[in-house]
Amino acid sequence: MTDEIRAFLFAALTEMKYDIEGADDDTVFGPAGLDVDSLGLAELAVRVEDRFGVTFDDDEAEALAMMTVGEFCRTVAARVEPASAH
Repeated sequence: MTDEIRAFLFAALTEMKYDIEGADDDTVFGPAGLDVDSLGLAELAVRVEDRFGVTFDDDEAEALAMMTVGEFCRTVAARVEPASAH
Protein backbone atom coordinates (compact mmCIF):
# COMPACT_ATOMS: atom_id res chain seq x y z
CA MET A 1 0.00 0.00 0.00
CA THR A 2 1.47 3.35 -0.98
CA ASP A 3 2.17 5.98 1.65
CA GLU A 4 -0.40 8.29 0.04
CA ILE A 5 -3.31 5.84 0.24
CA ARG A 6 -2.23 4.64 3.70
CA ALA A 7 -2.15 8.25 4.98
CA PHE A 8 -5.52 9.02 3.38
CA LEU A 9 -7.19 5.92 4.88
CA PHE A 10 -5.55 6.52 8.26
CA ALA A 11 -6.84 10.11 8.37
CA ALA A 12 -10.32 9.16 7.15
CA LEU A 13 -10.71 6.26 9.58
CA THR A 14 -9.40 8.41 12.43
CA GLU A 15 -11.91 11.10 11.49
CA MET A 16 -14.59 8.40 11.54
CA LYS A 17 -13.40 7.65 15.11
CA TYR A 18 -12.18 4.10 14.50
CA ASP A 19 -9.26 2.63 16.33
CA ILE A 20 -7.08 1.95 13.32
CA GLU A 21 -4.20 0.41 15.27
CA GLY A 22 -5.10 -2.93 13.66
CA ALA A 23 -6.25 -1.67 10.27
CA ASP A 24 -4.25 -4.41 8.57
CA ASP A 25 -6.04 -7.08 10.61
CA ASP A 26 -9.28 -8.74 9.59
CA THR A 27 -11.01 -7.45 12.69
CA VAL A 28 -14.41 -5.84 12.32
CA PHE A 29 -14.48 -2.53 14.15
CA GLY A 30 -17.71 -2.20 16.11
CA PRO A 31 -20.20 -4.68 17.54
CA ALA A 32 -21.09 -7.82 15.62
CA GLY A 33 -24.26 -7.88 13.57
CA LEU A 34 -24.12 -4.32 12.27
CA ASP A 35 -26.25 -3.49 9.25
CA VAL A 36 -24.51 -3.00 5.92
CA ASP A 37 -22.66 0.32 5.96
CA SER A 38 -23.05 0.88 9.69
CA LEU A 39 -19.28 1.31 9.70
CA GLY A 40 -19.56 4.05 7.06
CA LEU A 41 -17.31 2.24 4.58
CA ALA A 42 -19.57 2.94 1.57
CA GLU A 43 -19.25 6.66 2.33
CA LEU A 44 -15.50 6.22 2.66
CA ALA A 45 -15.45 4.47 -0.74
CA VAL A 46 -17.04 7.60 -2.26
CA ARG A 47 -14.34 9.73 -0.64
CA VAL A 48 -11.71 7.40 -2.14
CA GLU A 49 -13.34 7.79 -5.57
CA ASP A 50 -13.25 11.60 -5.26
CA ARG A 51 -9.68 11.72 -3.98
CA PHE A 52 -8.04 9.15 -6.27
CA GLY A 53 -10.26 9.19 -9.37
CA VAL A 54 -11.31 5.55 -9.23
CA THR A 55 -14.89 4.34 -9.60
CA PHE A 56 -16.67 1.52 -7.79
CA ASP A 57 -19.88 0.21 -9.33
CA ASP A 58 -22.92 -0.49 -7.12
CA ASP A 59 -21.98 -4.14 -6.55
CA GLU A 60 -18.42 -3.22 -5.61
CA ALA A 61 -19.61 -0.47 -3.27
CA GLU A 62 -21.98 -2.89 -1.55
CA ALA A 63 -19.19 -5.44 -1.16
CA LEU A 64 -16.86 -2.75 0.25
CA ALA A 65 -19.50 -1.73 2.79
CA MET A 66 -19.66 -5.29 4.14
CA MET A 67 -15.90 -5.78 4.50
CA THR A 68 -13.85 -5.53 7.62
CA VAL A 69 -11.72 -2.40 7.83
CA GLY A 70 -8.57 -4.39 7.02
CA GLU A 71 -10.17 -5.98 3.95
CA PHE A 72 -11.49 -2.59 2.86
CA CYS A 73 -8.06 -0.97 3.11
CA ARG A 74 -6.34 -3.72 1.13
CA THR A 75 -9.06 -3.82 -1.55
CA VAL A 76 -9.13 -0.05 -2.02
CA ALA A 77 -5.33 0.13 -2.16
CA ALA A 78 -5.26 -2.59 -4.82
CA ARG A 79 -7.71 -0.54 -6.91
CA VAL A 80 -6.07 2.86 -6.38
CA GLU A 81 -2.46 1.84 -6.98
CA PRO A 82 -2.95 0.62 -10.60
CA ALA A 83 -5.19 3.62 -11.39
CA SER A 84 -2.59 6.09 -10.12
CA ALA A 85 0.11 4.44 -12.27
CA HIS A 86 -1.56 5.81 -15.42
